[in-house]
Amino acid sequence: MIIDPKDTATGKLHGFMLSAIAPRPIAFASTISADGIPNLAPFSFFNAFGSNPPTVIFSPARRVRDNTVKHTLENVREVPEVVINVVNYAIVQQMNLASCEYPKGVNEFEKAGLTPVASTLIKPLRIKESPVQFECKVKQIIETGQHGGAGNLIICEVVLMHIDDAVLGADGRIDPNKIDLVARMGGDLYSRASGAALFTVPKPNEKTGMGIDQLPEAIRTSRVLTGNDLGILGNFETIPTIDSSLLGTGYQHLISHYQNDDLKQQLHLLAHELIEKGNVAEAWQVLLAN
Repeated sequence: MIIDPKDTATGKLHGFMLSAIAPRPIAFASTISADGIPNLAPFSFFNAFGSNPPTVIFSPARRVRDNTVKHTLENVREVPEVVINVVNYAIVQQMNLASCEYPKGVNEFEKAGLTPVASTLIKPLRIKESPVQFECKVKQIIETGQHGGAGNLIICEVVLMHIDDAVLGADGRIDPNKIDLVARMGGDLYSRASGAALFTVPKPNEKTGMGIDQLPEAIRTSRVLTGNDLGILGNFETIPTIDSSLLGTGYQHLISHYQNDDLKQQLHLLAHELIEKGNVAEAWQVLLAN
């Protein structure tokens, strides 16, 4: 499928984009009007874009159906401040309720049953139930267009953070399983960023991987090993030296029952299983022995 934005209805294009660009973190934005009326609304066009100064951007896009703008956008133009509250699983249904199109002046804190608490440096209120709250000053608003679906990039500088101690680990950092964040997918789907959904990918900061192009041809062209497998192997600085002491019973079983191409395929299958289990050192030896 090829999608040309110029030839695609905005609503359809919007659906494809939101399903493909996912999961997206959620900015549960608290603002206040010039006459002091609070507003609360979630936005998944949101992310962090710098830490010095700490900068976050979210976008209350113009409504696709009628090209109107959100109360959040109107408020930050009147009072250029916002609290961005993160959304975890414990408040996802209340966040969803606050996304209803209530008339201007309706207090979403009350509708969603969330507790407003005073901010320290700005006027908008924080959500007590949110595990992390960012008090922000709005630095700039960039309009990307004037038609339905156009974005309004609200560039914010974080002036104060509030972190619930309950989501911190023993190391003083935020524990992903304790904070239990949720993210927006396409349609009505969300994802939960904790538990089995989490996995590690070591960053190649301290060394430079040799690259998949430097792997032996028999490994690089394997019909069994996946792109992820090759990426893990290519992240080694050099090809390890052969060390038969690392070979387990699985290898011994295979060489006694298979030969030639059948043996090669079985060894690559074994290496794939070992990589999935995190035993990359043995996987290397299985591949090198072949």
